[in-house]
Amino acid sequence: MSKARISASVYSSHVPAIGAALDLGKSSEPYWQPVFAGYEFSKQWIKENPPDVILLIFNDHATAFSLDMIPTFAIGTAASFTPADEGWGPRPVPVVQGHPELAAHIAQSVIQQDFDLTIVNKMDVDHGLTVPLSLMFGQPLQWPCPVIPFAVNVVQYPVPSGQRCLNLGQALRRAVESFDKPLNVQIWGTGGMSHQLQGPRAGLINKVFDNAFLDRLIADPAGQATVPHIDYVREAGSEGIELVMWLIARGAMSDVAGGKAPEVLHRFYHVPASNTAVGHLILENPL
Repeated sequence: MSKARISASVYSSHVPAIGAALDLGKSSEPYWQPVFAGYEFSKQWIKENPPDVILLIFNDHATAFSLDMIPTFAIGTAASFTPADEGWGPRPVPVVQGHPELAAHIAQSVIQQDFDLTIVNKMDVDHGLTVPLSLMFGQPLQWPCPVIPFAVNVVQYPVPSGQRCLNLGQALRRAVESFDKPLNVQIWGTGGMSHQLQGPRAGLINKVFDNAFLDRLIADPAGQATVPHIDYVREAGSEGIELVMWLIARGAMSDVAGGKAPEVLHRFYHVPASNTAVGHLILENPL
């Protein structure tokens, strides 16, 4: 029997204002048009290469998990996930359909590989998950495939290291590849790029750091995984640490386990969107 495989990884910022611009019909305004133009290729590509399931790495913004309980890594195993109310009503987007069978298999496999995942059977999903879906799929009446939410704590220290995230990506690839159904799975890493939301450095954007990160994520993920948190915070702002989540998706690509290098299908970078930089990549695994 053929098994599941990870065919591609997608990387994207998840700026909440992008979702608001789309929901309020502002995507063609001069300020926002360049942001959405950067995803036109991606929307066409995903139509032509539809996944059966998306494993979406994101961070919760104190919506599903309050500061009372903060899992480092959490996988959503429910049949569906409702868009969260983040203070101004839930986004007008479809309910996210999960894939409980694959999610349970991933949890079993990854926990047996010594990663302690929190299993979440009920969870609302905030802009960290829904904005990337909107950027890639637009405004459909329902999302075109199931999505497995995988939440990472990058809000409250201590947060997982880049190396831990890269290693987790490898464990997720092994988990997917051991699933006995021929599913085409994409893994998405979201968050970032450079931004800081508070304090004297609020509004910090570092184009040089962001583009160097993209270069290294493509060509030297193992090297990027060694970069300490303080470098992200110093160079990319307090919220720039979200970029470690991209290393999870990158670690799931075949070359990290000795396979061929992925093909860079699309790369996009734009400043600003709200008070952050927007980055986006699509990497495809060779067959």
